[in-house]
Amino acid sequence: MSGNATHRFSNTSILTVQTADASQVVTSDDIDQRLADTYKRVGLRPGLLERLAGIHERRWWEDGVTFTDGAAMAGAKAISESGVDPAGIGLMINTSVSRRHLEPSTAVAVHHALGLPRSAQNFDVTNACLGFVNGMELAAAMIDSGMIEHAVIVNGEDAQTVQDRTIDRLNQPDTTARDVIAQFATLTLGSGAVAMVLGRSDQHPEGHRLVGSVSRAGTEHHELCIGDNDMMRTDLKGLLEAGLDLSMDMWEEAAADFDWQRGMDRYVIHQVSKVHTAAMCERFGIDEARVPKTFPTRGNLGPASVPYTLASAQHELIDGDRVLLMGIGSGLNASCLEIAW
Repeated sequence: MSGNATHRFSNTSILTVQTADASQVVTSDDIDQRLADTYKRVGLRPGLLERLAGIHERRWWEDGVTFTDGAAMAGAKAISESGVDPAGIGLMINTSVSRRHLEPSTAVAVHHALGLPRSAQNFDVTNACLGFVNGMELAAAMIDSGMIEHAVIVNGEDAQTVQDRTIDRLNQPDTTARDVIAQFATLTLGSGAVAMVLGRSDQHPEGHRLVGSVSRAGTEHHELCIGDNDMMRTDLKGLLEAGLDLSMDMWEEAAADFDWQRGMDRYVIHQVSKVHTAAMCERFGIDEARVPKTFPTRGNLGPASVPYTLASAQHELIDGDRVLLMGIGSGLNASCLEIAW
């Protein structure tokens, strides 16, 4: 069943994708040391983050720098690199999960920091770890329709607040091993920012064309991972299995519209962990050598993960390469988006 969740893009290209790195390195050993007494008391071995997730370190923003600042820094780099006059930008979408308050939107702060014109529409799009891909789809639809000529998609994430609170909570004397496992995914998160500029393909032959995308919803699983600024609880096994099943259904149904099963030059998979990446590659028959990885040194960057990994791997890509962005977001939702590099 394809219908409204299958899209082909006709005139939208990526002009640039740029990152802004958080500067404070936090190793998994650092976190293990802070939880050493709890691990000993509940009978868990240190090193879970490295052994199971394959995450050696992640980043936090330095004092005085916020995730909004990071999104603005990445946005400024992307706009500068694209060569697009900011006055010609008609849309800016912020896709961050991180937020300080319910209103106003985070987008308004980034819009202001970037000095975008009053004519540039701006708003937040949030959908767990799929927010950035959804922002790309929405911007492409507006570009293809002629509503706008250029769009900027930004994302900034901050893992420090929820990780500090989680570590403090897990160090309470009533913590059990089950509590540690339920909140384990929180400790895999990382901070960082990324931005992308999209434009009309017929005006930017140097760009990287968006081909099409497919999405599927499995919202019966919306309680497998629930988080806020204080806590995130995750059914790790249930989330992995349900996400793989939903993605496989989408993959098989997409074969009617796209030839992705024949093989791509790069698969940019949402960076969760070593286990998740291996399971995705096995289930889809993907050569893991074609999957760039950022989780070992950046952790799970949430919705910034897919575009951040694309940006990190873009120096390896050549004209004509086929790139597939692949993501699963809590809720559950799954999406793939093809780029003709």
